[in-house]
Amino acid sequence: MVHFVVKRVLLTIPVVIGVATLVFALIHLVPGDPVQAMLGESASPSEVARLRARLGLDRPLLVQYAAFMGEAAAGNLGVSLRTNQPVARELAARVPATFELAIASMIVALLIAIPLGVLAAVRAGTALDTVATVVALGGMSMPGFWVGPLLAIVFSVTLGWFPVSGRGTLAHLVLPAATLGAPLAATLTRVTRASLLEELGELYVVAAMARGCSRARAVVRHALRNSLIPVVTILGMQFGAVLTGAVVTETIFAWPGIGRLLVQSIATRDYPAVQGCVLFIAVVYVGMNLLVDLVYGLLDPRIRYE
Repeated sequence: MVHFVVKRVLLTIPVVIGVATLVFALIHLVPGDPVQAMLGESASPSEVARLRARLGLDRPLLVQYAAFMGEAAAGNLGVSLRTNQPVARELAARVPATFELAIASMIVALLIAIPLGVLAAVRAGTALDTVATVVALGGMSMPGFWVGPLLAIVFSVTLGWFPVSGRGTLAHLVLPAATLGAPLAATLTRVTRASLLEELGELYVVAAMARGCSRARAVVRHALRNSLIPVVTILGMQFGAVLTGAVVTETIFAWPGIGRLLVQSIATRDYPAVQGCVLFIAVVYVGMNLLVDLVYGLLDPRIRYE
C-alpha cells in the first residue's frame, strides 16, 4: 500500500507543475496588455511602467516563470492590487466559506441521489424508474445560473423563507447548497441506479435472499454497500467541479468564498488575485483526484497490484 501511495503522489507532482505552468501561460497569453487594462487608457506611461515593474512584467518571460513557480511553491501568490493584502491570506480567509458550501451541496446531493437511485434500481422498468430518470436528466440539464435566480425568486422574494444573499446562519446556506447540489444529485442518481442494478444481478444477493434475508435487507445490507464504490469515486471527482460551479453560485448569492473573490478580482482587473484563485482551484481539483485514486485503491485491492 505504501508503494501504491508513493507512486500516485509522485505521478501527481508533474500534473501540479503542468497546471501551474498552464495558469501562468494563460494569464500571459490573454490578448492585450494586462497592466494597461488594470490602469485604464488614461494612465500615464510612468504609471504603466511603475506597475509593470511592481508585477515583475518587465523581466524576460522565462525569468517571470521561474519566479512564479518558486514563489508559488513557497505559498507566496503575490499581493492583491485591490486590497493590498497578500493573495494567499485572502484565499485562506475565503476557503472556509467555499468548503462549507461545497460540503453542504454534496450532502444535499446525497440526500436526493441515494434514495432516488435506489428506488429507481429496485423498481427498474416501472413508472417510478421513468420519473427518477426524467428528474435526473432534468437536473443535469439545468445550469446553476438559471436554477439559482429561480430559487431566489421563489423561496426568498415570493415566499420569504430564506435570505437571498450573504453568509452567517444555516438559512443562508440552503439556497446556494441546493443550487450547487442539484446537478450533482442528478449525476449521482444515475450512477447509483446503474451500479445498484448491476449488483442486484449478482449471485450473492440471490444467496442472501435464499437464506431467508428479506429483499429490502438484501438490497440495503449487501447490494447497496458494494454499489456505493463508484458513487464515492464520482463524488470525490466531482468536488473539483463543485468548486468550479461555486464561482457562479457564490456570485448569485453573494457568498463570500473563492468564487466570489475570483469574480471580484476579474472585475477590478486584479491580476495577482485572479492568478492565485485559478491556481488554487486547479490544485484542489488535482488534489481531490489524487485522494479519490488513493481511496479507490484502498477499497479495491486489485487496483494496488495492477
